[in-house]
Amino acid sequence: MSQVRVKLTFPESEVPKPVLATMVRRFDVDPSIRRANVEDHKGWIVCEIDGEAPQLDAALEWLRQEGISVDLLGDILES
Repeated sequence: MSQVRVKLTFPESEVPKPVLATMVRRFDVDPSIRRANVEDHKGWIVCEIDGEAPQLDAALEWLRQEGISVDLLGDILES
């Protein structure tokens, strides 16, 4: 199992969508929200995402393809 800490920045078009719920179902990863600020026109979430390394990579790439900015806040941690 691996973990990555990221900051996700959402454009206005993605704010109302259930992005994290979709990511959990599609990639079998487990996000833990540490901080967030979501408004009508923009939003950001700092979270730690747990999962197998290939699923984490795929989930982060999918987020980017959805128009969400993904900033890595630390190295991937393996347990």
